[in-house]
Amino acid sequence: MTEHPEPSFAIIGAGFGGIGMAIELRRNGYRDVTIFEARDGVGGVWRANTYPGAACDVPSHLYSFSFDLNPEWSRKFSPQPEILSYLEGVAERYGLASHLRCSTRIVRAEWDEEHARWQLTTDGGTIHRADVLVAATGQLRLPRYPDLPGRGDFRGTQFHSAEWNHDHDLSGERVAVIGTGASAIQFVPEIVDRVSRLTVFQRSAPWVLPKPDRAFTEHEKERFRRHPLLMRAYRQSIFTRFDARFTLLFGARAPGARLFEVAQSKYLAAVVKDPDLRRELTPTDPPGCKRLLISNDWYHALVEPHVEVVVDPVERITGTGVRTTSGRDLEVDTIIWGTGFRASDFLVPMDVIGRDGRSLHRDWDAGAEAHLGMTVPGYPNLFLLYGPNTNLGHNSILAMIESQIAYIAQAAALLRDSDVRSVDVRPQVCRSYNDALQAELADTVWAAGCDSWYTTDDGRNTQNWSGRAGTYRRRTRYFDPADHVLTRSPLRPRATSAPAG
Repeated sequence: MTEHPEPSFAIIGAGFGGIGMAIELRRNGYRDVTIFEARDGVGGVWRANTYPGAACDVPSHLYSFSFDLNPEWSRKFSPQPEILSYLEGVAERYGLASHLRCSTRIVRAEWDEEHARWQLTTDGGTIHRADVLVAATGQLRLPRYPDLPGRGDFRGTQFHSAEWNHDHDLSGERVAVIGTGASAIQFVPEIVDRVSRLTVFQRSAPWVLPKPDRAFTEHEKERFRRHPLLMRAYRQSIFTRFDARFTLLFGARAPGARLFEVAQSKYLAAVVKDPDLRRELTPTDPPGCKRLLISNDWYHALVEPHVEVVVDPVERITGTGVRTTSGRDLEVDTIIWGTGFRASDFLVPMDVIGRDGRSLHRDWDAGAEAHLGMTVPGYPNLFLLYGPNTNLGHNSILAMIESQIAYIAQAAALLRDSDVRSVDVRPQVCRSYNDALQAELADTVWAAGCDSWYTTDDGRNTQNWSGRAGTYRRRTRYFDPADHVLTRSPLRPRATSAPAG
């Protein structure tokens, strides 16, 4: 009987997805696991996004691994430094240091049909080979800038919130913030008292409700330490409550939408007394059509006397500031872009080459799609974490990621325990799944027609899952070999790393 070498794994990205995947593989006995991370340490978006006020809008006890619950969370909603520290601690506790290759960017991944493995090229020219490739690069990593003329003409300071310039002092400056999304509502209240004038350019008013945040008491943390089952039950209660929000808010006939509208209206009226400003800050899209936001100080910042909300569209950037379509020229010292991320550019800028030389980015010209958000026909042994249509608007993305990790682990076991060398999802399986998914999405609030990062230019939703996180967990519970083309062979070469050339 031929002994089959265990498969080797390459993981791209050391955020929650990559770290969680590596831990699961190591717990299942796989030794040849390499994590490539472009930055100088683990953390993903929580290492990259260091703007003032950066925090999670999912409760801490749910925004953490189910296998590594943390009784020490300081608040119900943790700030960025605490989340980063948690991830660094997880990587250390599970002994991932020897598996990490930080400051190493993968620029090309090409499937080697003859040897049934992936060949990866780093930005330093090194070649690494692995049987299985897991892309854990996420969706919210590439800063997005609007297509505005003159951006290069501005003579002041400008930067994106995801690339915050901590060396630049905003004290006493005239600052323009372009964008009013999830990042802006966090950093604007943090900088409002430093600047002499703040101009916030709003394309559309977001839905904002108070953030039910507070510090955990020492008594509460001690109870969590002494009673892990209590902490797990607390986490599950949050999950169940948040998952119910899908039915309440995101279905096409969401019964909770009207209640949300009333709550928003009351909150806005309590803080913003100026009727004109209140009208400008009142959302016109249905609740949930765009990302729902929570903040206790966003509206309070906007009513400060030195703050102006501008709803006229931006026409161009000038050498001294911003010009609107109404002809206003506003001179500023600094422009901060709070314009989100290129969420639809999955895996960009890495080239991914599959069977017969096909390019993943060309295959996704009309919009990214994958079976269960994880596998794409023609790209064997490639698995995506937080891939197309796995984003959530109502629950923790970690619930989705952990479901995906368990699914991929089943595929890995098939490669280890049989003569199967590669798995490639059948085109008809992927097509049928995505047709059904888009039909389900058409019956949600995301199909209401609002302009959001959830959809492509032609209105196709490539981001969101169409139901509850619990439903996705059930859909991904079993890896079905029958859904895949299986390539078999008795032998498998080991992974290697070598200089290119």
